[in-house]
Amino acid sequence: IFSSFLILGCLNLFAQSNWTGPPVELHISDFLPEALLQKFSQVQYHDAPVITCTTSVIVCNNLGCTNLLPWWTLRYVSLHQQILEERSPQLFSLMLSCIEKVCKCEELFTNSTHKNLAIQFHLECSYTCLTYYEYRRAKEHLQTARSLSGVDVNMTGALGKRTLFQENFVAQLILDVKRKDNSPVPNFESPSLTPTPKELLPKDHQLSDDTVLNQINLAEPSEYELPDLNAEEQALILATCIDFQKNNPVHKLNNEELLAFTTCLLSQPKFWAVEVTSLCLRTKLERGSSRRVERAMMQTQVRHSSKLQLASLLTDLGLTSSALLIYERLELWEDAVVCLERMGQHGKAEEILRRELEKKEMPSLYCLLGDVLKDPEYYDRAWELSKHRSARAQRSKALHHLRHKEFQQCVECFERSLLINSMQLGVWFSLGCAYFALEGYEGAAKAFQRCVGLEPDNSEAWNNLSTAYIKLRMKEKAFRTLQEALKCNYERWQIWENFIAVCVDLGEFSEAIRAYHRLMDLKDKYKDVEVLEILVRAVVDNLTDHRGEQASNLKAKLQELFGRVSARCSTDAQIWKQYARLYGDGHSNNVQDSEKALQFLSKAHRCETQAAGWEKDMGNFRSVVKGARDMLCYSSVVNGRGEIVDTLKNKVMTEPI
Repeated sequence: IFSSFLILGCLNLFAQSNWTGPPVELHISDFLPEALLQKFSQVQYHDAPVITCTTSVIVCNNLGCTNLLPWWTLRYVSLHQQILEERSPQLFSLMLSCIEKVCKCEELFTNSTHKNLAIQFHLECSYTCLTYYEYRRAKEHLQTARSLSGVDVNMTGALGKRTLFQENFVAQLILDVKRKDNSPVPNFESPSLTPTPKELLPKDHQLSDDTVLNQINLAEPSEYELPDLNAEEQALILATCIDFQKNNPVHKLNNEELLAFTTCLLSQPKFWAVEVTSLCLRTKLERGSSRRVERAMMQTQVRHSSKLQLASLLTDLGLTSSALLIYERLELWEDAVVCLERMGQHGKAEEILRRELEKKEMPSLYCLLGDVLKDPEYYDRAWELSKHRSARAQRSKALHHLRHKEFQQCVECFERSLLINSMQLGVWFSLGCAYFALEGYEGAAKAFQRCVGLEPDNSEAWNNLSTAYIKLRMKEKAFRTLQEALKCNYERWQIWENFIAVCVDLGEFSEAIRAYHRLMDLKDKYKDVEVLEILVRAVVDNLTDHRGEQASNLKAKLQELFGRVSARCSTDAQIWKQYARLYGDGHSNNVQDSEKALQFLSKAHRCETQAAGWEKDMGNFRSVVKGARDMLCYSSVVNGRGEIVDTLKNKVMTEPI
């Protein structure tokens, strides 16, 4: 029992000292018995509560004194991971074990009086899973929490005004929150948290702008009035927001949706944790807006996490020296070195690192010194100092080899780094690129597979994975991976070009037509005659596509595509010829199709004869004359009396082809 209370106290004190404030000044001897104190006397930690917390977790795991201990261990994992530079595979394994053990506690999930506790547990699981790139597992926990709460959270549009001088109400994006039973107040038997007193909540600074309103002025606010949300329901909305942020790429439209979440939560200021997190998220989103950046600066307060956010904001605004002061005060040397490097003070960066190394030799400091001096010797010293346990040392050395195009040594160092810590997203990506340079496509495919496994919305990794599959002649896998890449980034034309090439090679003609349309949306002057020729041949010859369907069924869609292509590229003779072929080249039983084909051939002939010097090049001359003769034949068939179209008048048709 003592150990249980010990771990709870340590976790709360550690969170208070490092996040919520006010900071506490405590010693290990205030917590641990003499026997345990001697056992851990050789271990040094920056902050006293963390060693106590860690020790308590180990002790309690051995004792097994309470059924909910794994849940508190999960909370320890979350806190411990936040103070580490990299994601820890050991903590990840401990997280999975804790979740499994808590899920076996039937009383927590079957007793209606514990419903709010169950919601809290699933929300915490969702957050922790997101930390370790377990997006699917996180979404499952979030969905379970949503089902338990009975709350529906949806994006919707409502008429409103956003600016002071706006005269008409226009559609605005807002968050619509409803309970399934339409109850204005929560209907839970389970007790919920008491709201934080108003005077203890952080101040929500108003937007003092002469144009943009502080909040959207809705035309009919009563229709979208929020129910009275309790702590778990607000936490659910916030978790939904974070899940959306983690599962979608950074984009202006996505930022608008995130702001709708924060606006909803901040409209009911009740609970300190939700309020602080919402304000921090809004600050990150508003830092790029010239009309809102002032509020973002004012909103950043003096807690540890907010100090980091303020330093990052100052860096973005070009106030590097001010950001440097904060990083030095927080002893975040890597960020401090980045600031000094940006300011061109390389000597000062080296001086700070050597000064800290004199106090205590640490592998991370040697790695930073190697980065500053661009000397791989310091990475080796860090590797030896860590007793071959520093993933950072091998990663830094690998990047050094990569910059010098020493790809084999680069791959070896990356592999050693990943053996120590496999949850390094950037390292997997760089390893795949290094394998590409060595033409080791199987290794590249494995590296990018791990990369997309850790970050499913990484479009570049999906695209590179498809390239590896193409090199390995695995076209179907390349097709599927490019589809995933396009889900992540629908706007990048380079991915679409790769996709259309794989489509025509694989026989996915319908997808190729769709991709051609998209490329024309993205690039004004896009044109690929070779792809068009392949698609026309597939339709005209009625080839079977990859799915076993007849390509002739796509004739109408391809004609629609050619209508758009010919309107944009009206001076390309080859496009007009392929357009004519799609309508039968004048041999169609349908008179209208033959007339259209003749019209397109006429335009192709006109394009060829308008090219400067066509009559001086024998190849071009023969092509023009052959086209003219073909048009005579088609014209004869179409008109029925052998009439010659106007474009063929005065043309010399006696030259041999």
